[in-house]
Amino acid sequence: MSSSCCGTPDPNGGAHNNTRWRLILWVALIANAAMFLVEIIAGLAADSRALQADALDFFGDAANYAISLGVAGLALSWRAKAAMLKAATMLAFGLWVIGYAVYGIAVGSSPEPATMGVIGVMALAVNVSVALMLFRYREGDANMRSVWICSRNDAIGNVAVLAAALGVLGTGQAWPDLLVAGIMAGLAIWGSLEVFKQARIELAHG
Repeated sequence: MSSSCCGTPDPNGGAHNNTRWRLILWVALIANAAMFLVEIIAGLAADSRALQADALDFFGDAANYAISLGVAGLALSWRAKAAMLKAATMLAFGLWVIGYAVYGIAVGSSPEPATMGVIGVMALAVNVSVALMLFRYREGDANMRSVWICSRNDAIGNVAVLAAALGVLGTGQAWPDLLVAGIMAGLAIWGSLEVFKQARIELAHG
């Protein structure tokens, strides 16, 4: 199998100079920024830790897409450094969500399942659309891979939010919402470790 078939990144920029790649990042950036505003307002109104965590994830992703656009076309070492920065933000997000879920357990919460469900469906539609657009770039360098991982994790997280809404509706309790917030934190931490690992390899060979 050739190196191109194995997804070996081009050290001089490769697909990062591709107009389609840049356009997808712009679409993803705008969609994520818009969903952050929608979801943070809805999450606060519904007292849902899962929605608020997902909103902050949208914000982090919008920032990550902006970073990816900023380093597109630069040398592999610079793209790997950008990926390290994005991995750090994913890790910070995961740790914050875990702390916020613990806080919710301590003080109590009363999430509103109907709002969680409606906003969850909207967020899932956005993230699945972005993930499908990015699918062809999932085996690129650490920078490209981090973008794909963010979108993949977001779609999984949205399904979990919908499950939390059903759980809250069925049990009348807040624990499904808090549980999903914890799961989303785990996804962010796991994804950050994946990106850290690949970025370190690229820096060593960059």
